[in-house]
Formats: sequence, C-alpha cells, structure tokens
Amino acid sequence: MNRVVQKMAPGTAKDYYEFELIEPRIKLMRVLIVDNLHRQVMDLSEIARRLPGFRASNWLKQERTIAALALENIVQNIKRLVRRPVVRVVHLSDVSAALIEDFDPDALVLSGTLSDFDLYNPRLFENFKAIVRNTNVPILGICGGHHMIGTFWGAEVVTLDDKYPWEKRDHRVVEYQYRFVKILQPDPIFAGVGRGRQKNGQAGQPSQVLKVWQNHALKLDRVPTGFVNLAKSYLCDIQALVKRSEEQLIYTVQFHIEKSFEDWNKRPDFWNHRVESRDGRIIFENFLGEALKHRGKGHQIVADR
Repeated sequence: MNRVVQKMAPGTAKDYYEFELIEPRIKLMRVLIVDNLHRQVMDLSEIARRLPGFRASNWLKQERTIAALALENIVQNIKRLVRRPVVRVVHLSDVSAALIEDFDPDALVLSGTLSDFDLYNPRLFENFKAIVRNTNVPILGICGGHHMIGTFWGAEVVTLDDKYPWEKRDHRVVEYQYRFVKILQPDPIFAGVGRGRQKNGQAGQPSQVLKVWQNHALKLDRVPTGFVNLAKSYLCDIQALVKRSEEQLIYTVQFHIEKSFEDWNKRPDFWNHRVESRDGRIIFENFLGEALKHRGKGHQIVADR
C-alpha cells in the first residue's frame, strides 16, 4: 500500500498532513518501457553534429542523465500501481517485433524526449514507426512520445508559438510546472479524476479540469489521422489523444503523468519536488487498466472505480 502525503503551508486553513491510501488495483501486468532519448553518438543526426558548440560527450551525458530520471519515474509508477509488475526498459534503437513478441507486454510506454526530432538519426524512427503503427499492444506516449506518435500519423511538431523547431532552437515559449488542462470530452482515461478530493468534509465530484505537470516547448500542429483530441490548455490545444479500435489502443499525453509519486526522502529540486500530481497518477492507472481490458485481461483488475 502506498501513502501519498500532502502538507499544508503554516498559517493556511489546513495546517496538517493529509493522507490518501493508494491500494494497487492491478494484480499482474507486463509493461515494456521505451527509452526515447539519445544513447550513443550514432543516434545523432548530421544536423545535430553541425550545431554551434556541439560536443557529443556533453550532449550524451545530459541525455542519459535525463533518461535515468524520466525512466525511473515511469518504472516507479508501474511498481506502485501494480501488485506484481513485470517491467523491462529498452532503448528506441533496440525495439523490434521479435523483442515485443518474446516479452509479450500488456502495454508499451514511450518516454519523453529532450532533443528536437531532426537531431535524431532518421534510422531510429524508421523501424519504430512501422512497429507502432502495426502492433496490437496498447501504447501510452508521454510528452516526446506523444509527439513521436503524432508524427507517425501525419502531424508535425512545432513550437508553442507555431515555429518549426529548426527555426527557433532557443528562447522558446515553455509550458512549465503544474498547469491546468481542460477535458474536452469524456473518456475512460479520466475515470475518477476529482473523486476523493476533500472539500468541507465531502468527497469531490468528477472534474473537467486536470492539474498536471508540464515541461515542454513543442506541440503537435494538428490532431493526427484517426485520433481524437481529449484535452487542451491555454498554450497547447492538443494535450491528450486517443486512437481506439478493435486492433489498436493508443493514448498520448502532452503532460507528464509519470510525475505523480514523490520520494519524500529526497531533497526537492528540479526533478524531485514535493508537489504530488494526483490526476497524473489516476490517468496512469486508468491507462494500465484500459490496456489490460483491450488485451482481454480485465480479470487482472481488482475493481473499477
């Protein structure tokens, strides 16, 4: 059982700790996490190598540092939301149809990214695009993974002020920290959002507004073919997408739902802060449940909300 703790600031109306007990609802699940950040020099494009001040060692060190933090956040969500999790992390360049068949995951989770896509070696996307477009394994794309999936179905990635990434590498508009996102239409991925929040001693009602962690300067320029837009924010009109059919179930989110469990023994800093995103945790859990249902394994879910 996990305990999420929130402390009110001294002098506020509630100067005490609030506890929300989180009982994992999923009994067993296999999840393959795809690391989308650069790992080695050959992952970089010629465009990247020609950038002013480029040094491969510094570039890769930063990418791997961010990858370690981001991937651990995803892994910890799964471990805390599933009683018996089976998790494997694999780099984008190593994903293959044979690997997926051998591991037999119930879901694929695509991590975020740090670099613009034109700074990637194009070969990294060629094979992966074919796999994503044809697999029947449910997929969740987070931030850069959301962008990547969007491009596989015809969208383009632009800055928040509608420039192509190569037109504006620096000084970009950024959507950062916890922000509000408006739900545009109902979907199982939002089940339980708002419920359980306490107000005047009463349980909350379902909310049409999410509070989630944002950290991005890019967005999709359109809704990809075959997808439905589920949410928007002030700076970004496409915050969550779904593609649902008998063959495929794909969810993507612009925001970071993996930033939902906090280690209270760590010093608060850029990555390890003390503000817990309840909505992110619920959405992550809902995706895992929807993925199991799509795979015909709904019996692995203890109970629906």
